[in-house]
Amino acid sequence: MKVAVYPGTFDPITNGHLDIIRRAVSIFDRVVVGVAADNYKKTLFSLEERVELVRSVTRDIPGVTVKSFSGLLVDFARREEAVAIVRGLRAVSDFEYEFQMSIMNKKLASDLETVFLMTATEYSFLSSSIIRQAASLGGCIHGLVPPEVERVLLKRYGFL
Repeated sequence: MKVAVYPGTFDPITNGHLDIIRRAVSIFDRVVVGVAADNYKKTLFSLEERVELVRSVTRDIPGVTVKSFSGLLVDFARREEAVAIVRGLRAVSDFEYEFQMSIMNKKLASDLETVFLMTATEYSFLSSSIIRQAASLGGCIHGLVPPEVERVLLKRYGFL
C-alpha cells in the first residue's frame, strides 16, 4: 500500500487544498492529511478545530485519514509509513520555498519522495490567509471553501 502525507496548517482548509487531496488519493492508496501543530504562525483556529474541520470536509473521500502532528514532518511521515510527501504549488513563488523544504526533507529522510501537484487554475490565487482576510471583512468566500468552513468562518467573524 502506497501512503502519502499531505501536511499543512489548514487554517482553514480551502477548496484548493481539497483539490490537491482528491488528486493525491487518485495517485496513492492512502493519503494522511497531517495538520501541523508547530507552524510558527498565529492561527485563527485551534489545532483541534482545524483537525475537526479537515475531518468533516474529507469524510466522504475514500482513502483519506486526518491526524495532527508535532515535530519534524519526516518523523510523522515515517510513523505513517508514507513513501511520499505531497505538496501543492500555486505559483513560481511557492516553488522556491517548497523546493528548499523538499531538499531538507530528503536530507533528513532519503527514503521519502516529495511529489508536487500544481493547483487547479481556479484556485491558483487562493490561500488560507487570503480567505481569513476576506472573511474578516465580510467578503464573499462562497465557492472558495467548503460550505461548512464558510459557515464557521462567518460565525467566527460575527457575520452569522
